[in-house]
Amino acid sequence: MAHPHPLTEAEVRLAETVRIEGARILATLIRTVGDLQLAEDAVQEATIAALRDWPVSGPPENPRAWLTVAARRKAIDIIRREGLRAGKEREGTELMDLSSSELSESVVHDDQLRLIFTCCHPALAMEARVALALRTLCGLSTEEVAAALLTSEAAMAKRLTRTRQKITQASIPYRIPSPAELPRRLAAVCAVVHSLYTSGHTRLSGERLVDIDVCAEAVRLARLLLRLLPDAPEPPGLLALLLLTEARRPARLNAQGEVTLLADQDRELWDTSAIAEGLAWLAVSLERSAGIADPCQLQAAMAAQHAIAPTAADTDWAEIVRLYDLLLSVQPTNRAAALGRAVAVAEAHGPPAGLAALDALSDRDHRWQAIRAELLARVRRFDEAAREMRRSLAATLPAPERAHRLHRIAQWSTPGV
Repeated sequence: MAHPHPLTEAEVRLAETVRIEGARILATLIRTVGDLQLAEDAVQEATIAALRDWPVSGPPENPRAWLTVAARRKAIDIIRREGLRAGKEREGTELMDLSSSELSESVVHDDQLRLIFTCCHPALAMEARVALALRTLCGLSTEEVAAALLTSEAAMAKRLTRTRQKITQASIPYRIPSPAELPRRLAAVCAVVHSLYTSGHTRLSGERLVDIDVCAEAVRLARLLLRLLPDAPEPPGLLALLLLTEARRPARLNAQGEVTLLADQDRELWDTSAIAEGLAWLAVSLERSAGIADPCQLQAAMAAQHAIAPTAADTDWAEIVRLYDLLLSVQPTNRAAALGRAVAVAEAHGPPAGLAALDALSDRDHRWQAIRAELLARVRRFDEAAREMRRSLAATLPAPERAHRLHRIAQWSTPGV
């Protein structure tokens, strides 16, 4: 059987544009028809039309406007085709008359942020809200959502199915929440934006380690959230975390595109303006919360410890261990935090202590294997380190990360290393 012709780079960029812009217009359709499945079907049909037509006619000058009009028309077609109630058809016809000024009536002025708040209904469990918003928000695949939330693809598929069933059975409305309802949804919205950033910060697969556009979009949404709720402690903490993490991005890869570990990064490449702004927002957030830190604040405080250390050797790892302990006390099932704590323990108390902390964990995915390999190498158990790292290669990885792990295996397999 012949293999499909691989997509050209232009077609890949086109598909990415359609994916991002298509997700942003979902809020418009959901708000009008009140039906997630109908809105998703309409956007999907519009996306298929764009992928068919644009390579022939060329991308339109305004891709989002093109997709919005196409999706509105598809929604009307679906409503009429499926014989939905007359009232729904009237609502669908009104889609054609929506204008940007009408869309700005809500207190949530940005379509994508509007969609996140809409998906984060308090009747749904927190993890369900975050998963649904990520899947709907930017078209992440089920596998990508699962990776961002550190669970299996099968478990995530079941969770999304159950969530959609609950929405239907409980008649949970898809409508933009009123200003009074926003605070109840804020924690979930912050979790969505953070998870969106995480999905871009380390991609699940592909040639790039980082999706810069996704990271920038998450930072943009965090800034919008701060403007929307200027007096709440959570948005500045979220923005601080993203800025302090993003500040280190220029040093994560060397000139050859190879992964550079934190301890080896050239700190001269770190974005000092982002660090200064992040530290300032963290101070604002902590002051507003009266010393009771939430997960974003705790993670931002860890990132701040790296940012303020002149060198890797100056990092206050004992303080980072303390912060991880606090984080795990409020999020005991946070697998990423448990792994991070083991690394911090190794730095603060030595690799054997880190290995003991790591071996106490029951969740042992490729991240656990890679960390364990590094710690084994630090106690000169190179054969075991190489074997552990080889096991980690069974996972789907972005090309730079896979190359980095192969390089480490080669180093540890060299006589006299």
